[in-house]
Amino acid sequence: MSRRAGMTAAAALMLWSCSKAADQKVTSKAEQPANAAVNAAAPAIPPPETGPDARTPLAEPNGTIDPKSVEGAGQIVQQYGALIEQKRWAEANRLWGDSAGAAKFAAGLAQYAEVHLEIGNPGDAEGAAGSIYVTVPAIFYGDLKDGQPFRRSADVTLRRVNDVPGSSAEQRRWHIERIDWTG
Repeated sequence: MSRRAGMTAAAALMLWSCSKAADQKVTSKAEQPANAAVNAAAPAIPPPETGPDARTPLAEPNGTIDPKSVEGAGQIVQQYGALIEQKRWAEANRLWGDSAGAAKFAAGLAQYAEVHLEIGNPGDAEGAAGSIYVTVPAIFYGDLKDGQPFRRSADVTLRRVNDVPGSSAEQRRWHIERIDWTG
């Protein structure tokens, strides 16, 4: 092979390998995998599938869910997450039992440019004074307005009134009682 042919082949090989590297490189935030910002967030909170406080994401249901069950409570939290992701605050706030608490929590979320919610499996139902409570672990994540990623864990407590005479349909549905930051 002549020296010129060898240089041409080497140049072609270099261009091909650079082209392959460019194909594999993620060049913009829009092209990044969906979990890239989450994984780059503060390492203080372990990913949901690890650690002693493993929070397994809620599995998709295999059939009809009883709206009175703990899985029904989990669906309310999923619905809340979908609404806040879309910044549909008024609809999200209606999933709370207390409009003032809902407004206060929504105001706190206003500092974020983008908010997503990952939820874990609902805990066991607990009864008290004619009501049923369920706690659903959740992780709020996304980006602050300055572009910095955030990731915070929380417990979402839901409540519904037992099926007692005189209770309304509204009282017997699951609603968010409170959201407590845990991390």
